[in-house]
Amino acid sequence: MDDPRPPVTPDPSRPGRLSRDEALALLASGDAMLASGDFTEAAVRFSRAVGFEDATVTAAALLGLGEARFRLGQDDAAVASWKAVLQIGETPSSYPAWRNIAAASVREGDLRGAIGAYREAERRAPPADRPEIANRLGWLTKEMGDDQGARRYFARGRGDTQLLSVSTILIAATVIVSLTAILSQEGRFLYEAFQLDKLAVAQGEYWRLWTVTLLHGSPEPGFLGPSLLHLGFNMYALYITGPIVERWYGGLRFLVIYLACAAGGSVASFLFGGEQPSVGASGAIFGLFGLLLAANQVHHPVDRQSRLLVRQLGFLIVINILFGFSMPGIDNAAHLGGLATGLWLGAMLAPTRVQTLASLWQRADGTLLGELVRVPLAIPIVALGVVAIAVVVGLIAGTPAYVA
Repeated sequence: MDDPRPPVTPDPSRPGRLSRDEALALLASGDAMLASGDFTEAAVRFSRAVGFEDATVTAAALLGLGEARFRLGQDDAAVASWKAVLQIGETPSSYPAWRNIAAASVREGDLRGAIGAYREAERRAPPADRPEIANRLGWLTKEMGDDQGARRYFARGRGDTQLLSVSTILIAATVIVSLTAILSQEGRFLYEAFQLDKLAVAQGEYWRLWTVTLLHGSPEPGFLGPSLLHLGFNMYALYITGPIVERWYGGLRFLVIYLACAAGGSVASFLFGGEQPSVGASGAIFGLFGLLLAANQVHHPVDRQSRLLVRQLGFLIVINILFGFSMPGIDNAAHLGGLATGLWLGAMLAPTRVQTLASLWQRADGTLLGELVRVPLAIPIVALGVVAIAVVVGLIAGTPAYVA
């Protein structure tokens, strides 16, 4: 059976009522003329389709007519066409019309008009376009002297829109539990309940693989300074790295990654860290270091501000590991176990909340566009499954040493 032939484009000079197929054919022909650079003929075809009874078709025709007029240097007529799109009502052409009007306002030096138009565009934009528009709004509000508003827009462009992020919740919970344990008379109870007691883990208290991250320092007299330093360093590291991971992967994935890295670090300590109980979130934080380092090298997220910091992590990791080997009482096994877990997850899991070089594609006019990475469900299942298997194997292998 032969495929149906596309409708023949009607003669745009012929008057009379258009059928739907004819109107759509005129739109397609106008788009082709735009792509080939024949802007005058494109304008003729779009003009012929204006007034069709379907508002969606007329709006698309006005949008194309504005583009043709803009390419012909008729800026005022182009803006008038785009504004006419908005008078029709909400259609799929409303979003690009608002964006075009915003860009025209910037060229005219009307920054207030541009901000208003970009705000309207942002409300209608698909999720992949919103960060770009937020950044444009950030630069415009900065030019208007509103630095605080600009920071809010730039944060929105990075994806930092949550009032209370997972990173903030983790930091708050860790600080509250750690300070209570360090400063209160009941602190010893918290250490006995939450620390990575290797014998208790061997006897089945597996929750300690994660609760260890909530404790720092020691309740013993004379250890207040080192305890606060330990807590402060780890929370500062989490404050720096946590929001980047959350921006790249989202809050829920960040939490899962944090817990997986904590488990990897705790099992490494259980196997190789000696019989002394351990405390601290260092294993999980080294996991975040490894995750960012591997994801940056393998997947190349398009997040310039964050990548400048991530590039420095390799040096920071080496310094901290060397420091750990040179100082007594530091559980380097947890650091290395968390780091290995993070490197594995970072290599396997592409960031899903920011664009990557692999997700970008180039239009015919040379403009880079892109969409967020879509990771098949099988990949995180495999990545986390390997970590889970390693944790179970580590527990099985290390338990005889403590229960014998």
